[in-house]
Amino acid sequence: MTIALFPGSFDPFHNGHLEVVERATGLFDEVVVASLRNPQKAEPLFTIEDREEMLAESLAHLPTVRIVAMSSLVVELAREVGATVIVKGLRAVSDFESELQMAQMNRQLSGIETLFIPTGSQYAYIASRLIREVARFGGDVSGLVPEPVNRRLKAL
Repeated sequence: MTIALFPGSFDPFHNGHLEVVERATGLFDEVVVASLRNPQKAEPLFTIEDREEMLAESLAHLPTVRIVAMSSLVVELAREVGATVIVKGLRAVSDFESELQMAQMNRQLSGIETLFIPTGSQYAYIASRLIREVARFGGDVSGLVPEPVNRRLKAL
């Protein structure tokens, strides 16, 4: 059984993330989606628990997806869940530079490979930080996020 780990802050989870997960389910027997608190990013909009709930609702149509939260190194969680690969989505060349460096570090630490899945062009401009900004000012992000996420953003 091949297991892939798709880690991210997912604050909030958006349609670009969704596309990567859906595509990964076609490549692996199981995809573990792990929500994390990234200390390099600003104060999160949603708690880890809220993000887990939104992920579970947004990915309920995918029976081979498991949701977890993490507060460790990605490679430690990958070992814990039995993942043989880490999946990362790429929107643009600018993502590649930092993701490549992380992939190389993760491989050095654990031997676990990283697979990059480029998002479709229709999602290349979507970023969680932009969704947070638009939502905070009452803008409509319904076409950018799954419905469970949209409901929570509207409730802010």
